[in-house]
Amino acid sequence: MTTETNTNADPNPEPVTEPSTDPVTDSDPDPNAKANPDPDPDPVPVAEVAQPVEPVPPVEPAPPVKKDRRLLRATLRWVAAVAVFGVVGTGTAYGITRLDRTDVPGLATHSDGRWTYPVLVKPPLPSGSPGPNDDARNLAGTHYADLRKLLLPAPKGATADVSLKGTDGWLPTKGFLAEFASADDRKELGQTLLDSGLRHITARGWTTPDGTHTRIYLLQFDTAAVAEVILNGKLMSQAAPTYALRDGDQFELDGKFPDVARIEHVLLAPYTELKPYGARQARQAYLASGDTVGVIIQSRKGGMPAVPFEQTVTLQSELLG
Repeated sequence: MTTETNTNADPNPEPVTEPSTDPVTDSDPDPNAKANPDPDPDPVPVAEVAQPVEPVPPVEPAPPVKKDRRLLRATLRWVAAVAVFGVVGTGTAYGITRLDRTDVPGLATHSDGRWTYPVLVKPPLPSGSPGPNDDARNLAGTHYADLRKLLLPAPKGATADVSLKGTDGWLPTKGFLAEFASADDRKELGQTLLDSGLRHITARGWTTPDGTHTRIYLLQFDTAAVAEVILNGKLMSQAAPTYALRDGDQFELDGKFPDVARIEHVLLAPYTELKPYGARQARQAYLASGDTVGVIIQSRKGGMPAVPFEQTVTLQSELLG
């Protein structure tokens, strides 16, 4: 431990005089002076003047304050809640694939349907290239990373849909249009994509052991402004998707999709198929980040559960955001 030195101290301090312990008297300090006897015939001895010192009774320690256990429990619950939202709010570490079941509402562990995805890592950007949400350096919202590497990988135990592999990972436009039921819709949407300067499409699909069929499509355009027009003006509205799927008929906006599962800077509209649906129920989501539009479709015989759908949408959004 370092001892601090007071540089302002007087180098030649005066000696400190200890207080005298001798009793204070009114006698003449001259030792040669003659004694002047006190005319008081009954002097009071000093011993009788001093009063006995009463012992100080010990101070009883204050009784410990009893804490309200209800307050403690409430405080702990609030601390836990803040911790959960702090972890979720960061989002960029892709911890959703490994969180405990109670950490993120709707994205729990296997017991309620969550799938096991591999650890997600964004591909590196070319040297000096900004991200799609860098408003100062990337006004067009361009994804400079390889779009094929921004596709969500299939979860553990899933069987890949080889029909969506395409050539070198790029899918022809007709492969995406095949998702829609009406020939007229496919023709109209195909022309819209052509006129909007669609650059390319990459896709991935799989089927899990429970029979859920998942398809993910990423469509890249020249700018974020074009992608947003395609999302909001062509593919969907706030009420319902524009075009009917081959796997579903009537859809409505999914009002139960948890806010905590949404990712910053990613536009998202999730939909669920209305009853009565056929042998399979479908869910779909339209999202946009920068110059890219994402379309996610899941369907399963007997009903499509919400948990794997929410998990898949969130993880794909994180990769794009």
